[in-house]
Amino acid sequence: MSLRIPGTAALTLVAAIVALGCGGGAREEPALPAGESSVGAAAANPVTVSPLPGTRDASPASQISFLGGTGTKISHVHVVGSRSGAHAGVLRAYSTGTGASFLPVRPFLAGERVTVRARVRVGAGGREAMSIFTIGERAAVSQAQFARATGDPRAVQHYLSAPALSPSTVTIATSARPGASPGYLFLAPYQGQGAHGPMIIDQGGRLVWFHPLPAAEEAANFGVQRYAGAPVLTWWQGRILRLGFGEGEGEVYDRSYRRIAAIRAGNGYRADLHVLRLTAQGTAWIDVFDPIHVDLSSVHGARDGLLSDSVIQEIDVRTGLVMWEWHALGHVPVGESRTPPPAGSYPWDYVHVNSLEPGPSGDVLLSARNTWAVYDVDIHSGGVRWQLGGRHSSFKLAAGTPFHWQHDARFHAGGLISVFDNGADPPEAKQSRALLLRADTRTHTASVVKQFVNPSSTLLAPSQGNALELPGGNWLVGYGGLPSFTEFGPSGRVLLDASLGKDVQDFTTSLARWSGRPSGAPALATRPLGASALMLAASWNGATHVASWRVLRGETPYSLRPLLSRPKRGFETTIEVPLRGRYVAVQALDRAGAVLGTSATLSG
Repeated sequence: MSLRIPGTAALTLVAAIVALGCGGGAREEPALPAGESSVGAAAANPVTVSPLPGTRDASPASQISFLGGTGTKISHVHVVGSRSGAHAGVLRAYSTGTGASFLPVRPFLAGERVTVRARVRVGAGGREAMSIFTIGERAAVSQAQFARATGDPRAVQHYLSAPALSPSTVTIATSARPGASPGYLFLAPYQGQGAHGPMIIDQGGRLVWFHPLPAAEEAANFGVQRYAGAPVLTWWQGRILRLGFGEGEGEVYDRSYRRIAAIRAGNGYRADLHVLRLTAQGTAWIDVFDPIHVDLSSVHGARDGLLSDSVIQEIDVRTGLVMWEWHALGHVPVGESRTPPPAGSYPWDYVHVNSLEPGPSGDVLLSARNTWAVYDVDIHSGGVRWQLGGRHSSFKLAAGTPFHWQHDARFHAGGLISVFDNGADPPEAKQSRALLLRADTRTHTASVVKQFVNPSSTLLAPSQGNALELPGGNWLVGYGGLPSFTEFGPSGRVLLDASLGKDVQDFTTSLARWSGRPSGAPALATRPLGASALMLAASWNGATHVASWRVLRGETPYSLRPLLSRPKRGFETTIEVPLRGRYVAVQALDRAGAVLGTSATLSG
């Protein structure tokens, strides 16, 4: 059977049972007509098959992904394992209209070689798409998590009207100066004291929204992206293992703080915390850490060793299908690693991919912390086009250019590349910095265009961190595991400097405009103030347009009348009112005095 991929993003899912090579229903694939060839990197409108050719450690639960352009016709799919034989399966289309995945009805076997062939036709032309890859032997590893650091119990926020919200405090060392970028700051504190979860604050350090997570779960990569044409909040949520990676999924919430999508890894994996990037096409880029059994004797490790491979996937958010998959093992040599294989049963994190950005020419930029290098990967072949830094850099590095244990590599206009240069751990520098580099592919030279270093302290981040270019040429630098964050002007002047509580960590920090309108009602709590007065505490978690609070009083819940109004002050506004009337409520008002929401009515 065949599947025609329509040229529209509003596809209805197509499912067809494909039983090929499994007995009576099988049929021989016809030979390709003269002049047609296998799909390759140089072929017009190629289809990329994942797992990519040469992959050494594909998951036994792998689907076969065919990623191409619109109007692609895929037929005669043959999937054969060297030990498991021919595989029947279901062919399902991507909602983007750019291909389909073949979902085998049973898993592959560890160690076997899998051959994939399919016929691809675009218009009148036809060709063969194929891949040959090997199934890896996945390893069971410790699920232990980090113990919570001691921290400072005084550095925790508490609210009478919202007792469930107790995140870390934010200390502002340098208040926002003229020229600072407008917007809110997005953090996801964990470790230390206080509740864990995604948190929005204003530039004065005041809480705007907090989403506390269940015990043993953390958040990372929190910020604003766009999904289905609208701004959304996204973050990774799950468990962070002591092995140095996460197991969880991506979350997508709308402006009313309602969950509208979840992004899960495919092929039997769980998504890691390092990457969550949405695209305008309705896809998501994520990463996975996959511990496998590998012979490490060539690098003086165990013959039956363990290695954590870094895996990248592009996911069709609407269907959950894997559209593309890349494995570092086989593309980044293990000899590139700056960390030796560990002894015992601890898996060797030889590469540790920690950021990803799709490029403008069928490529993707990857940062690999443990090789001190950034790689430009060809999406079709999976091969490395060039690498910046590391043991075999494609560029001659000018003075000040080398970076160590870095994070957050990004493309910028004019062919520039930014990274957050941790410089540790272990230390290779005295201070972490944000770098903007020019990597000239014609002269094969790389040099520093700008660097941003906090002048007031020696911030050396042992882990995590990011460098975000803001509109107008400002830069926001998050120091991850410290955790501090600093906004710099184009010349390097500090425009804002702040930190979370002692021992708290925050993988990345971002800044963006955001408009939130919670679906629930404002919160209200009361506390007696002697015999003649009552203190009201009003808040509305996530509401960004509240300018003032109006107090309503009455003898019955149905006879409330306006009593007074007060300007909003921070996350929670306290108001003293006389003890007149048995019932009280508050209304949240915008700048024009319109009612945005009304709290529950309390007796008091």
